Amino acid sequence: MEKTLLNVEGMSCGHCVKAVEGSVGKLDGVERVLVDLSAKTVAVEYNNDSVSLDEIKETIEDQGYDVV
Repeated sequence: MEKTLLNVEGMSCGHCVKAVEGSVGKLDGVERVLVDLSAKTVAVEYNNDSVSLDEIKETIEDQGYDVV
């Protein structure tokens, strides 16, 4: 199990949290997603045999946010 903390720009409200947590949480291999709006971060626990970090970043960016 891998853990990573991503810095994400553009999240500002509860809808943003639901969009990111919902989309990333649906990926195979993702065990946990936690958005912190005030810190502008997304913490992800995932199995790197099932999903790559690039896939997670792309999923966040597909929701309209920038992974920095």
